[in-house]
Amino acid sequence: MSLFAALRPPKEILFGKGQSDAVGMVAAKYGPKALVCTDERFASTAAFARIIDTVKASGGEVHIHDRVEPDVPYDSVAACAEDARAFAPDVVIGIGGGSCLDMAKCAALLLTHGGALRDYYGEFKVPGPTLPVIAVPTTAGTGSEATPVAVISDTSRTLKVGISSPHLIPVAAICDPDLTLTCPPSLTAIAGADALTHAIEAFTAARRGSDPELAQKHVFVGKSALSDYFALLAIKLLGRSLERAYTHGADEDARADVMMGALAAGCAFGSAGTAAAHAIQYPVGALTHTPHGLGVATMLPYVMTYNRQASLAEMAEIADTMGVGAAGGSRESAADAAIAEVTRLFAAVGIPSTLAELGLAADRLDWTAEQAIGIERLIKNNPRPIDAAEMRQLVQAAYDGDLSALRT
Repeated sequence: MSLFAALRPPKEILFGKGQSDAVGMVAAKYGPKALVCTDERFASTAAFARIIDTVKASGGEVHIHDRVEPDVPYDSVAACAEDARAFAPDVVIGIGGGSCLDMAKCAALLLTHGGALRDYYGEFKVPGPTLPVIAVPTTAGTGSEATPVAVISDTSRTLKVGISSPHLIPVAAICDPDLTLTCPPSLTAIAGADALTHAIEAFTAARRGSDPELAQKHVFVGKSALSDYFALLAIKLLGRSLERAYTHGADEDARADVMMGALAAGCAFGSAGTAAAHAIQYPVGALTHTPHGLGVATMLPYVMTYNRQASLAEMAEIADTMGVGAAGGSRESAADAAIAEVTRLFAAVGIPSTLAELGLAADRLDWTAEQAIGIERLIKNNPRPIDAAEMRQLVQAAYDGDLSALRT
């Protein structure tokens, strides 16, 4: 039997309109003292006040850290943990975008195990369970509410760094699409495109077999039957509703589809992992200071084109899932249709089509390729092997906007 699956979802997932009203009841399961991590903007909203009221109504005491910054600067995590240490929280609640959720994960880590955040960079460096984390996303993109990853900006490193451990998976993901209704179109597009990239890279990731040690020695294990299920669900929902959420932000059905798509994509790539589009974004993001979702989405059509021959079956299924597959057509034509639809969708929501448009300088292409090829955990997940010369060709094609240079 060849069927294999690996999945590490949160212990509890609550999804739907008004589910943020359950935050207090869920938090009360883990103790009366809650550290809440959010940003200054969301802390000033009526929606935030309502969530805090649910915690207090359930008998909870709250310590609010409302100074989360984008991309989670390294020093800010230690400051958050130190500020909350005397409070001695029983549970940490992250409310906001991906940075707020990542801050909650990292604060829980330091409050539990101490030390410096650098001690935990990489995979499986977290020695045991942390304080329980409840993730309440207010954007639909990173999937951090369902993943074992926290991403940090460390000024001692050129690229952003990650901490990857199953111990970082939130105990509860509470996803209320109403919290995304005020997201502006640009943030809706960037976050949703990030989620679609997660889903497609997870679905087309390399398949590594069924060795019993695989999931015990690696956080990200490649595609499997269950990650495929969640990835396809995400592709279906995002494919049909991202553009609608971007152009009609008050459409509750579209917002729900996009948030469910982001959650499903997080469940998928939280075990399967991502690949070359993410590897290239790390150096591109460091040089251009552009949002992560913008960079991975810009790269996705080029990476799909590069991987086309290695993933024909998967790309044909993506085409069918996005409603662009032609009955009776070849897998090759279906793969082309999938790439064309992703390209069209991203253009429709304002995603740049080239690395040049992102602001990457022509004289940094070599450095970008060198850095990207060195991110082994992502490169080994790519379905088609890629060496230094091929990575340089891929980066050049994405800079020039030339998909044809990657067709084989």
